[in-house]
Amino acid sequence: MEIVDHPRDAPLSIGRVALAVRDLPAMSRFYQEIIGLEPTGDGTEGVTLGVDGVPLIELVSRPDAKADDPAEAGLFHTAFLMPDRESLAEWAAEMAVRRGVAIEGASDHLVSEAFYLSDPEGNGVEVYADRPPAAWHWTNGQVEMATRALNLNSLFEEVDLSEPLWDGAPEGTAIGHIHLRVGDLAQSDRFYREVVGFDLTTTYPGAHFLSTGHYHHHVGTNVWQSAGSGPRQDRTGLLWFELLDRRPDATPRELVDPWGTRVRFVRPS
Repeated sequence: MEIVDHPRDAPLSIGRVALAVRDLPAMSRFYQEIIGLEPTGDGTEGVTLGVDGVPLIELVSRPDAKADDPAEAGLFHTAFLMPDRESLAEWAAEMAVRRGVAIEGASDHLVSEAFYLSDPEGNGVEVYADRPPAAWHWTNGQVEMATRALNLNSLFEEVDLSEPLWDGAPEGTAIGHIHLRVGDLAQSDRFYREVVGFDLTTTYPGAHFLSTGHYHHHVGTNVWQSAGSGPRQDRTGLLWFELLDRRPDATPRELVDPWGTRVRFVRPS
């Protein structure tokens, strides 16, 4: 079984993620100061932030939109993948130790190590680093994942906590995956597996994880709070996300999932 070395090497991977926001300056500051992104110019609908000229997040001003509702379908989190474990440790040391940023969770998922927080408008954010793909355990096409307490002592052995090292998101930072709140897992599978083309990689109670290229997951879906919800109506949060499509028959197009999120297929530049 061939496993990609990086999620963006897969036939389908995550490109830009667009969020509708009510307070554009505050949201832009968060993604620049806390995630370490930098302006990459104006996007098709708003301000775009990224790393080393690669756009990752597009913030679209919607000051009159209703606030996101976690009981509805929408964004669970956007997951920023650091290029290595040392970079994750440097970020965590800067944010959690030196700045006292509110970290809502820290987990060992066996395939990765991750921190969780929220942006000023309640959108979930994950900052993580993968373990080497050779260390992942696959059985019958399913990868072993779990949610365990992160060993912070081990992680911080990567850095000198007395020496500030963080200087923004390093080159190679990417959106490794996106996790969605959906109304129904079977309906979500029909769209993201049968229509879009992802494979199921593992399941949790109430959640499915999907990818191409045997990455652990490019897309997660869950019904933990949103079971039975219908299409989103004029709220802040997720508007659309890109799929970088490297398949031989790839053509630019846009689909809409059952909950109103636009999925844009683009050819990698």
